[in-house]
Amino acid sequence: MKPIRRRTFLAGLSAAALAAGAENPVTVSDQRRISFNDGWRFFKGEAEGAEQPGFRDRTWVELRLPHDWAISEPFDPHLNPHTGALPAFGTGWYRKTFTVPASARDRYFSILFDGAMSNGRVWLNGQDLGRRPYGYSSFAFDLNLHLRFGEPNVLAVRLTPEDHASRWYPGAGIYRNVWLDITGPVHVALWGTYITTPQVTDNFADVTVKTEVRNRSSQTATVIVDPTILDPSNTNLSKSTLVAPFSIPPGGTETQTHTIRLTNLKRWDIDNPFLYSMLCEVREGNQVVDRYVTPFGIRTIAFDKDAGFSLNGRHLKLQGVCNHHDLGCLGTAVNRRAIERQLEILKRAGVNAIRTSHNPPAPELLDACDRLGFLVMDEAFDMWRIAKVPNGYSKYFDEWSERDARDMVRRDRNHPSIILWSIGNEIPEQTRPQGGKEAQRLVGFFHQEDPTRPTTSAFNIPEGAIQNGMAAAVDVVGINYRPWMYEQIHKDHPKFVLAGSETSSCVSSRGVYQLPIEKYDKHPSLEISSYDIITASWAYCPDVEFTYQYKEPNILGEFVWTGFDYIGEPTPYFDYRPGADNSHDWPARSSYFGMVDLAGFPKDRYYLYQSEWTKEPMVHLLPHWNWEGREGQPIPVLCYSNCDEVELFLNGESLGRKRRFSEPVELPVGPNVSRELKFSTKYRLMWRVPFKPGTLRAVGYQQGNEAARYEVRTAGPATKIKLIPDRAAIQANGDDLSFITVRIEDQAGTLCPLADHLVRFRVTGPGTIAGVDNGNAATVEPFHADYRKAFSGLALLVVRSHAGQSGTIRVAATAEGLSAGRTEIRVGPAAL
Repeated sequence: MKPIRRRTFLAGLSAAALAAGAENPVTVSDQRRISFNDGWRFFKGEAEGAEQPGFRDRTWVELRLPHDWAISEPFDPHLNPHTGALPAFGTGWYRKTFTVPASARDRYFSILFDGAMSNGRVWLNGQDLGRRPYGYSSFAFDLNLHLRFGEPNVLAVRLTPEDHASRWYPGAGIYRNVWLDITGPVHVALWGTYITTPQVTDNFADVTVKTEVRNRSSQTATVIVDPTILDPSNTNLSKSTLVAPFSIPPGGTETQTHTIRLTNLKRWDIDNPFLYSMLCEVREGNQVVDRYVTPFGIRTIAFDKDAGFSLNGRHLKLQGVCNHHDLGCLGTAVNRRAIERQLEILKRAGVNAIRTSHNPPAPELLDACDRLGFLVMDEAFDMWRIAKVPNGYSKYFDEWSERDARDMVRRDRNHPSIILWSIGNEIPEQTRPQGGKEAQRLVGFFHQEDPTRPTTSAFNIPEGAIQNGMAAAVDVVGINYRPWMYEQIHKDHPKFVLAGSETSSCVSSRGVYQLPIEKYDKHPSLEISSYDIITASWAYCPDVEFTYQYKEPNILGEFVWTGFDYIGEPTPYFDYRPGADNSHDWPARSSYFGMVDLAGFPKDRYYLYQSEWTKEPMVHLLPHWNWEGREGQPIPVLCYSNCDEVELFLNGESLGRKRRFSEPVELPVGPNVSRELKFSTKYRLMWRVPFKPGTLRAVGYQQGNEAARYEVRTAGPATKIKLIPDRAAIQANGDDLSFITVRIEDQAGTLCPLADHLVRFRVTGPGTIAGVDNGNAATVEPFHADYRKAFSGLALLVVRSHAGQSGTIRVAATAEGLSAGRTEIRVGPAAL
C-alpha cells in the first residue's frame, strides 16, 4: 500500500464517517470499563491529515486490536536479525469512528492504552490529546473536552517506532488492549487503589486500602468511600466500619485510607493462588456514583541476606525464567490464552517465577501470574541515559523515566505475584561514576509509590556496580552470569541480599543432536546441538548455576535466560562483536536460548530443569534413536531425572543402573567457567550405547520401586500426520485459541524425529488460522500462512475462534506421501 500524501478536510463529517460511527456505538451502562478493541482501521505509512475527523479512511484495513503490524510481514535479510528481520519500524496510523449517546452528557470518558509500540500520539476529533514514547508504558487521556455527544467521534493514533530501537523483536502497533473508562464526574482515579496488608497472622489480616478519588466536576463534592472485601464468588466477607464524608475541590483529588480486619483468611501462595477483591463504592449522599473493583491477595514476603527468600514464612528458592513479551507466531499482540499457555508449560517444569525482561509487561501477564501462582520480578528499563542501541529508551530517559516508573508501580502494585521491582537490566551506568546517584533517584520513585516491595537491578558487571554505589542503592543485588562471584560478594558485603537475576544462556535447537559432543561457537547448519552444552560466550550450561546455587543457599534463586525462545537476538549467529564473520548466518532470526522453543515445544533442557525443580518422579532421555549409518557406533545417551536411581535398557536388555549424583559427567565449557575448559556435573547421567535400532528405555526408581519411565524408539518411515489440540473446546469471543501440535509419525505412532515434511492446513467452520510455527529459529517461512514444514518431526497450528459464532471448527492437515491428520474443536458461547 502506497503512503497517502494528501490532505482531505471536510467542513463536517462525511456520510461515510457517519456510517462508520453508527457501526461503533458506545453502550453506556453500569459497567465502568469496556473493551475498545473493535472497529479500528489501520494504514502502514505516512497519511498527512489522518488526525482530522473528515479524513477519508475507507480504504484502510479494518481490524480488531491488539495488533502487531510487523509479524505478518516477510522476513527480510536487509533488516536487523536481532530485532527479528521484520519491519517493526516506520509509521502506522489507527483510526476509530464511534458514537456516544447524547443521553451520556453527564458521564465522563477516558481512553486507556495498555501499550502502543511506540512514540505514540493520540488525537480526538483532530485535537491533540498527548503523546507517550515508551512502547511498554500504559497511559490514558481524558476525552470529554473534545467529545461530541450524539455525533460521530474519530480517535486517531499515530505510531512511529524506529529501527534500531530495541535489542530484540519489539513488535509494532497498538499491540496491547485499549479500554474506554466511563464514570460519573466523581470517581476512583486511574489505578487509584493501593492495597497492603500491614499485619498478617494465622488468624487474621489487617487489609489497608488507600483510595484516590477524583472530582472532574466544577463543584465541590462531598463523598464517602465504602470499601468491602469480596471472595471469588463475590460474597461480602468484611467491610470497613470507619467511613466518613470528605470533600474534594473542583478538579481535585483526595485519598482516603481504610483498614479492614479479615478473619479466616486464605493466603495467596504459588500452590494456592487465592484471590480476593476489594470493592470500593463512592457515594454522594445515598447515591453510589462509582464502583471500583481491585483483585488482590494476602501473602507475606521476606528477603534475608542469609536465609534467602520466604513466602508466607517458608523458605522458597526462586526457580525463575526471564521472558520477552512476544508470543511466537502471534507476535507481540497480547492474547490471554497464549500467555496462559506459556505459563502452564513453564509451571510443569517447576518454574515458579517470571522476570519481565526487560520492560513493564502486559497487565494480562500479571493477571495470569496472580491466578496461576507465579512470582514476578517486574522490570522497568533496559537502558537509562547511555544507549545500547541508537534509537533506544535513552532518547527519552531524562524526560520520561520518572513518569514511566511511577505509572508502572501504580498500575501493578496490587498484584500479589509481584515481589520485586527492577529498575534496570545490565545498565551501562554500572561502570560510570553517576550510576549510583541515578539508581538512588529511581529507587526513590519505587519506594515512594510502593514501600512494601524491594527494588533490584540486574548487574552483569557487579564489581563496577559495587564500586559506584549502584549495588548499594537497591535492596536486592541481581547478578548476571557470575555465579562464581556469589561467595566472594557475600563475604565482602555481608549485608547484600543476592539473586541470580539472569543465568545460563545455554542455546539449542529442539531435537537436533550433533556428534561428537563438542563446544563450538557456531554450526554451519544454523542449528545448535541439544546436548545442552553450547552457550553464548559470556554464559554457561545450567549445571554450573545449579552447582553454585547449591553451594550458596543464601542466594534467592535464579532467573534463567530464557523460558521461551523469542523473535530476534539469534545468538550465537549474527555476532554483534566487531570483526565477527556473520556472512553465513542468514536466515537465523530468532533466539536459541529458551528451554521451550518458539512454538511452545519443550527442548531437552526443559527436562534438566524439571529434574532439579520438581518432586513428581520423572525421567527423560536424549537423543532420539534414529542413527541409521552408525550401527555399532557408541552414541552418548544422557538422562535427566529426579529419581534415586535410573536403569537404562536397550531392546529389553539392561545396560546398568546409575544412582543420581553418583557419577560426575564431564562437559566442555568456555574459559569463563574453567581454565581447563571442562566442568564436572552431577546433574546428568550418561551411558555410551552402541547404536542398534529398537527401543531405548529409562526406568527411574524411588526407594527401590519403579516410579517413572521414558522411552525413545527408532522410527520407521513416516506414514501419517497426527493432530493434537491443547484444548478441544474454546470460546466464541474472537480471541480464544487452540494450539494444535502437528506430529509426523510412522505406522506404529512413533514420532519421526528427522521428518521435515511440508504440511498444508485447511480450517473450516467458525474459526481461522491465527499462526503457524515449528520452533526452527533459522527459517524464513511466514508465521501467517496455511502451511508449515515440520522441524524435528513437529509443527504447530494455532486456530482462533470467530467472535459470536458457535459450532465446530474442522481442521485437516495434509502432506505428500502421508495420511492426512484431522481434528475438531468445539466453539461455544463466550463467557461473560
